[in-house]
Amino acid sequence: ISVRVRLGNIAATPFRLLRHRMRKLGAMAPFAFAARLAAGARLAPAGWLAVPARLAAAGWLAVAGSLAAPGWLAAAGLCWAGAAYAETTVTVLATEPSGDVVSLRRNETFYLRIGYETDEPVRIWARPYFQGRAVDAGSNPSATYTGSGEALGWFFLIDPDARVDEVRISAGDGTDAGTEIVAVYPVQVRGSASPATREPKPAWVEELKARADAAERAAYEQQTSEPSSPGDTLLLAVFMLAVCVLGLLGIAAPAWALWRWRGGWRVVAAVPAAMMAFVVMRIGLGVSLDPTSHNLWPFEILEAALLSAAIVGLSTVVRKITGARRA
Repeated sequence: ISVRVRLGNIAATPFRLLRHRMRKLGAMAPFAFAARLAAGARLAPAGWLAVPARLAAAGWLAVAGSLAAPGWLAAAGLCWAGAAYAETTVTVLATEPSGDVVSLRRNETFYLRIGYETDEPVRIWARPYFQGRAVDAGSNPSATYTGSGEALGWFFLIDPDARVDEVRISAGDGTDAGTEIVAVYPVQVRGSASPATREPKPAWVEELKARADAAERAAYEQQTSEPSSPGDTLLLAVFMLAVCVLGLLGIAAPAWALWRWRGGWRVVAAVPAAMMAFVVMRIGLGVSLDPTSHNLWPFEILEAALLSAAIVGLSTVVRKITGARRA
């Protein structure tokens, strides 16, 4: 299986270390000093006599001694070896469906069996691309991996007509600065509108899915078991208070408009009132059937309440502009 590994950061490591060392010793100052001279700055004779002293004060003698010291050379070698060893490497061991050209049916998932080696905790993601652009697709979250082992990557296509010509595998901490593409897996995937069939998956798919689910549950339990800080508690209280206030506003505003307005304006007020009633009843019915069906119910109420209040507020402004009366 052909995999291209990115090693640019390893090659750049000694130069970064040298630049950091020079900055720390103040050895970058002579460059600024030379630039001033090149720009036409004039020095008195006494100033020219002070140039060697300024160079020495800038730290060049210390840099030369530090570079000549065997300890610095040994430290640079150790940093080079450490950077190379800390690099994350991945290998695609297998895919499901298998093959270099794959047809992915509607709601079917493409799985990748990824072998990894890393010296520090990282997360691993697999993302589909076509002609250098990210494909609209759902893809795997990631647990934290360290050492060596196997991880499960997967994606499914949102558009049944989408195409994929490579899967980019990235590793890191999830931030832009701390995550990079470590391998590219070439594969031709074509979407299909035909429905997916339930066929048995390879044993490695089920095993890695079970591991990922167990790791996700363990991380969730650890997160919920940790005590909340006073700041988090206050933020949650403020948020829930805002949800309650906006929720009541989203219900009270159309109710007030229904009571005050007449004619066609009452029909306008009935729209947000019916919307809020539908959202609340849907959440209540869904929770009674499945307690986990509306885990994000505060956001559902907040979204509907904001829309409801916006409709009533805009209608109130229009009524004032047009001079509509109560009766």
